[in-house]
Amino acid sequence: MRIAIVRNDETTGVINRFGQSCPEKFGRDSGNRVAAALQEGGHETLLCEGDKELLATLERFMPPASQACPSGIVFNLAYGIQGESRLTHVPAMLEMAGVPYTGSGPLGHGLALDKVIAKRLIRDRGLPTPNFRVMRHGTESTGELRFPMIVKPRHESDSCGVQLVHEPAQLRQAVEVIVTQFAQDALVEEYIEGQEIWVALLGNEELEVLPLVEQDFGDRDTRFVTWAAKHMEAAAPPKICPAQIGSSLATVLRDISVATFLACQCRDYARIDFRIDRSGQPLVLEINTMPGFDTGNAYALAAMTAGYSFSGLVNRILDVAHTRYFGSAFP
Repeated sequence: MRIAIVRNDETTGVINRFGQSCPEKFGRDSGNRVAAALQEGGHETLLCEGDKELLATLERFMPPASQACPSGIVFNLAYGIQGESRLTHVPAMLEMAGVPYTGSGPLGHGLALDKVIAKRLIRDRGLPTPNFRVMRHGTESTGELRFPMIVKPRHESDSCGVQLVHEPAQLRQAVEVIVTQFAQDALVEEYIEGQEIWVALLGNEELEVLPLVEQDFGDRDTRFVTWAAKHMEAAAPPKICPAQIGSSLATVLRDISVATFLACQCRDYARIDFRIDRSGQPLVLEINTMPGFDTGNAYALAAMTAGYSFSGLVNRILDVAHTRYFGSAFP
């Protein structure tokens, strides 16, 4: 089948440079590896940009076919270029054009990328998440929140802008940084000291919960990871898979992860991030609807531990999406 791998490697394919730019991207190497994996699975591939030329490019590569059987599918790696809810942009274009694709739809990406809405949906399901407030100035009442606190942009991911604060003056400064640099509200939540566990999910009606991954902070004084540390291999803490936790806690984490996936209207694959507090209570930090799955990422490590090769994982994600659309995997 014809598979177009859509990414945002370039940022020039827009009408105007306007709005907040997206700090994330899969990168050229990741797109090339995904293309090679899909070719190994017997598919014809095309790498293309998720920009204003996307639909014309797709129409040439996968010409219109019958409604029951489109001539191709998109493997979506596009984080978006600029503006609000950037993860929703390419899926929304594909929905409009009638092109099937991997991963969550505009609704799922939009709900998860708005950390405040995601936390409210999680709480509505009776699931645990740290206490929080939304701030614009840093002088708002913190209510019953206790220091230390984590301050992060409401609509970003990949630890962009995350800060740990210990007193009111730091809180005000951190919120000001978020509002100034990211042009959005700050999410302020209680910092949870404890193990950090990531749960990778794959599937839809029957979700496969991959082996749990632990962020190993060792004896580090700072037990959280900034954006800079994530992207500097020497600074990033090592990962342990399977996570070093008991079977009963692992079962609870799996159950909460599946419920979070469903609450946020996710599809095909996602990763749920947890902290375990001193009493052993797991709390959902956030959900990532497009986790990186290249070598070294938590999702890739979980998949490898489960027995997937990189090629096997990529083609499994494609099969999961194909089954969601057409009722069966590829022959």
